[in-house]
Amino acid sequence: MSDPVTVTQDTFRSTVIESDVPVLVDFWAGWCQPCIQMEPALENIATAYDGSVTVAKVNVEEERGLASMFQVMSIPALFIFHNGKKVVELHGRQSEADLSASLDSLISA
Repeated sequence: MSDPVTVTQDTFRSTVIESDVPVLVDFWAGWCQPCIQMEPALENIATAYDGSVTVAKVNVEEERGLASMFQVMSIPALFIFHNGKKVVELHGRQSEADLSASLDSLISA
C-alpha cells in the first residue's frame, strides 16, 4: 500500500520530474473543500496504482513558489507528469474514475 507523498520545492525534481513512473500531482490547500473531498479518491489511486504511479501533493499555502511556477490559479489543480513533462492538466474536483482513466491511458501507452 502506498500513500500520497508530500512534495516541496526541494523534492519536486527528484519526486516528479525524475520519476520513472507517471506522477499525479495534486495542488491543494487545507481550507479548500473540494480538495478535502477528493482526498479519499487520491488515497485509493495511490493504493491501486502502487508501483506504477506516484501520487504527490503540493500544499499551495506552504509551496507558493511551485504553485506560481505552474501558474496554479485555482484549486484543486491536478497535473499528471510523465517522462519529466506535464502531459495532463485538470482543474476542479475530479472523480476517481476520471483520474484513473487519465492514468490508464499513460500506463498502457
